[in-house]
Amino acid sequence: MSLARRERHALVETMTEAGPGAPTLCGTWTVHDLAAHLVVRERRPDASLGIVVSPLAGYLEKAQAKIAQRPFTELLELVRTGPPWWSPLRPVDAVANLSEMFVHHEDVRRAEPGWEPRRLAQQDEDRLWRTLRTMARAAYRKAPLPVVLATPQGDTITAHRGDGAEVVLTGTPSELLLHAFGRDEVRITATGADADVRAVLATDRSV
Repeated sequence: MSLARRERHALVETMTEAGPGAPTLCGTWTVHDLAAHLVVRERRPDASLGIVVSPLAGYLEKAQAKIAQRPFTELLELVRTGPPWWSPLRPVDAVANLSEMFVHHEDVRRAEPGWEPRRLAQQDEDRLWRTLRTMARAAYRKAPLPVVLATPQGDTITAHRGDGAEVVLTGTPSELLLHAFGRDEVRITATGADADVRAVLATDRSV
């Protein structure tokens, strides 16, 4: 079973345990709202375009609000089963949905006080590192200074080139991936001048 599929199943379990009204790291969204978002993304390609196309954001919001009226258990079953056979996401689920499922799983986990990072198998960390390589430059494109992502083992990704002294963000691939996706509830260390570090950590990392 792919890591994306395992994270999907784990996400549904965590959402079930948290309950529909529990908070997430996705702004004001509850777990129920997040489930509705995932269903729209995989089953309403017409509306999901609003995720990346600003003029369609209102259409997306209406579609998500309508789907959110469904029972929580029904939404979770739709998330668990994944993209339907006709979805363009289905053939590429292992790749296209890996970061989506992993990040949103942590959005539910880390919205609770006292969270701790999970210990992932090295092969899973390696898979997340490969994913990070494909999107790091887009995530840190607005950084005011050079940014390097590094693992404790010494692997590095140049996430942003530019003028000035570089800031190095160090952590496991899973923690760095979450940071690249705009999450601040992460366990990483930042090396550089204090003002530079603050500037990089405050960067808009929306992809």
